[in-house]
Amino acid sequence: MSYDNNLSGALFKNDKKETEKHPDYKGSCEINGTEFWVSSWLNESKNGRKYLSLKFSPKDGEKQAAPKQVADDDFSDAPF
Repeated sequence: MSYDNNLSGALFKNDKKETEKHPDYKGSCEINGTEFWVSSWLNESKNGRKYLSLKFSPKDGEKQAAPKQVADDDFSDAPF
């Protein structure tokens, strides 16, 4: 029986961080069979609450296509 990694991953402290733009933590995850690199930064909100921001990048190096923008007038023939 193989282990199902779907919707799971891990982050590790980035010991090679040299600038503030470099992530504080790095790791990887799998979402719906696709593997992603995960970068994370420790931030603080305006009201002082600490949080982690995340960025996911496909491991295959391909950039994700931006969602297609639909103009408002594309729905002019809709029945509602």
